[in-house]
Amino acid sequence: MSHDDFQRHEAGIFTPAFFILLLLTLIGFFLVGLRFVKGIGAVSNMSDGYPWGIWITYDVATGTAIACGGYAMAILVYIRNQMHYHPMIRSAVLTSLFGYGLAGFSVMVDVGRPWNAYNFFIPSKWQVNSAMFEVALCVMAYTTVLLIEFLPAILTRLEEADSRSLQRLAERLHRKAGVDQDRLMTRIEWARAGAAWLRPRLDKVLIFIIVLGITLPTMHQSSLGSLLLIASTKLHPLWHTGFLPLLFLINCIYIGYSICILESVLSSYAFKRPFETKELAGLAAIIPWVTAIWLSVVVGDLLWRGQLGKVFAFDFYAGFFLLEIGLVGCGSFILFSAKNRRSVRWLFVSAALIVIGGALYRFNVYLIGFNPGEGWRYFPSLAEFMVTIGIIAFEILCYKVLVKILPVLPRLHGRDHTAPAVPVAPPLPQSN
Repeated sequence: MSHDDFQRHEAGIFTPAFFILLLLTLIGFFLVGLRFVKGIGAVSNMSDGYPWGIWITYDVATGTAIACGGYAMAILVYIRNQMHYHPMIRSAVLTSLFGYGLAGFSVMVDVGRPWNAYNFFIPSKWQVNSAMFEVALCVMAYTTVLLIEFLPAILTRLEEADSRSLQRLAERLHRKAGVDQDRLMTRIEWARAGAAWLRPRLDKVLIFIIVLGITLPTMHQSSLGSLLLIASTKLHPLWHTGFLPLLFLINCIYIGYSICILESVLSSYAFKRPFETKELAGLAAIIPWVTAIWLSVVVGDLLWRGQLGKVFAFDFYAGFFLLEIGLVGCGSFILFSAKNRRSVRWLFVSAALIVIGGALYRFNVYLIGFNPGEGWRYFPSLAEFMVTIGIIAFEILCYKVLVKILPVLPRLHGRDHTAPAVPVAPPLPQSN
């Protein structure tokens, strides 16, 4: 595995965007604190009829699918041996790490009795026949795996740290905080020596970690669909099917590839880097075939169950079903054209449509298409929205900071880039 495929983005950390994201994060985490002090009812509209609100629907069921970029890229790079996509994998793993880590955090916010969470770590309390238990176990294990997969970026940064920069940092800490400069430099050298010793050994066993990292999402993404199998009388027939585990698995794969395209385009634009058009076009060629399989299963299942007529009822549920199918279908249709796959604009538009449509499918299954019966109503409170926005802001904030500290983004030299991220301004007119 080559570590020369990656570089860090040389730019300042404290930008206006940093402070905006930080403000949203602080608001969200303040409300999380309020939830633990005053109870979940103080910030949420959830009830016995709707025990899973927007937090589980987005942060867990949908957020983990959006965080499947690392999973999808690992399949492409290490299973299909498409190593020319390797420079994109570290960024995908980082986004997956935040997505899954914060999904686990969201569960703790959502659980009615969080003080009983320690029971999960007691084997005698396990319910091994529960799909929810498997999801929780796999999400925790996969988060650990992602952390190990990302560890080479941290070790590489420690090894390549400039001695003069570290010396200046030690001097600054000595002046401002009274830190013992010599002792600090000694510990830094120990850390660098430890990183140099650990990284080559980690590289030798990383392939086994990667195999585990491919296995775990395959298990829990299908189990996220299995969770709703029991709700046969509460989930609308347009979405309730025995194929839910398969549909959720395929759904996370095409969302994973699409989010890799969005992340690459947005980061290139934000950081004023050239677009990785050649690699993105290759990813885009895969997506429509995966979505075609998913759409075929959806339509074929409706025909087999005799529920296709409900699509043309044009009621509330049919509208959301047609919207999800339309978004995924339109985005995929755009990508069947080789010309569109070479256009950054169409790549962005199509990937956005597919991500939104794929996410809407999970919202439909977990929330919109779920009806517990008469007398139950649910719409997220403002606090629920702000907690979710705060978690998303925290993910983006951490990503922006870490790509400026650690070698995460694809290295630019020797790569084929066909479009600049920001057009070059025309020269100013000469004055007479």
